[in-house]
Amino acid sequence: MSASIEASPVRSDVVVIALVGFAHAVSHFFHLVIPLLFPWLMPAFGLSFTQAGALMSVFFVVSGVGQALAGLVVDRIGSKPVLFCGVLLLALSGVLLGVAQNYAMLMLAAGVAGAGNSVFHPADFTIINRRVTKARLGHAFSVHGLSGNLGWALAPLVMTVVATQAGWRVAAFSASALALISFALLFALRGELDDAQAVRVTGKTAADRSCVSTWSVLRSPAVLLCFVFFFLITAAFGALQNFSAAALKAMYDLSLASAASCLSAYLLGGAAGIAVGGFVAYRHSQEKIIALCISFGALISLLLASGVVVGWAVLPLMAVMGFGIGIAGPSRDLLVRRAATQAFGEASYGRVYGFVYSGLDAGLATAPLIFGPIMDGGHFSTLWVAVALLQGLAVFSALLVGRQADPDGV
Repeated sequence: MSASIEASPVRSDVVVIALVGFAHAVSHFFHLVIPLLFPWLMPAFGLSFTQAGALMSVFFVVSGVGQALAGLVVDRIGSKPVLFCGVLLLALSGVLLGVAQNYAMLMLAAGVAGAGNSVFHPADFTIINRRVTKARLGHAFSVHGLSGNLGWALAPLVMTVVATQAGWRVAAFSASALALISFALLFALRGELDDAQAVRVTGKTAADRSCVSTWSVLRSPAVLLCFVFFFLITAAFGALQNFSAAALKAMYDLSLASAASCLSAYLLGGAAGIAVGGFVAYRHSQEKIIALCISFGALISLLLASGVVVGWAVLPLMAVMGFGIGIAGPSRDLLVRRAATQAFGEASYGRVYGFVYSGLDAGLATAPLIFGPIMDGGHFSTLWVAVALLQGLAVFSALLVGRQADPDGV
């Protein structure tokens, strides 16, 4: 019997997708907990922008290293206990932030949050691949990506409102409470998440899964190329997330509110694209969908770099770019699945997803270092050219992954 549990009923698939999706939303919510509290933390602790930014550097460094390590643990003991641990670490980080008395405690809270965040991609995707019927995998990946975007969208509403009304410490405790709610749901329905018994190695029995060494997984060309792809596409996203509002404001004489709305339009467009992407992920080879969608985004980046766009058109262009790149999301996750199952079967899901998705953290951690000096120098058009370049390189790497991975491996 296939580890994907081909006979899995619709209800079970829906429950698994919803549980994992909600947990993923919580992890993305915690991406923004600390930065959204900067206006309160900086005066409370006398922090400079560099000190405040270092907190998020700690978060992403710990998360990136932790993802690769979490993947090892997932393959050894299963996803469920690892996912439980990650959610509880997020809850603990909220408590540590709420009781922080000095900068060292803020650093500790950021590090614990990064450790908690590190488990979600290897654990989530392993559960989805092993528990969700193959025919609904595209939709599962779509919901997973969409839930992450919704977590980002929810964080500003909750954190800023609570911090304004009740103080930043209460806001931190509120974030912790959200993580505990997620844990309670996961624990109550833990039977739906049990993937430990559903391990199959392509061409081998489950008993042989220990023969798949971590080194053989990490030196796989397809896996390495997937890491490169995620690093490139996330570095481009990091540039947009951190600097697009300022660049658009300067280039097109937009108000601060209008420029910020352009970034929101990009994120909302991306969420809509992810929803649509779940329906198209199986219709063509995933690398071709990725190449088409991201190339479309790169062309819009170059159009924005030209400076010829009229001001009113910037927001819809950002929304359309987000939509196009969002469509590629589920295909991206299915392409990683192909890379994972190509030679190692389902015994390697944790390690593959853990290593590959650590490229996300590496990209987010690197983007400020690359694009900060560009912005400081006032080279706003160059920002968009560099984003397009990164997107183009990501397309090239995705096509190479497609050549490496078995087209029937989905």
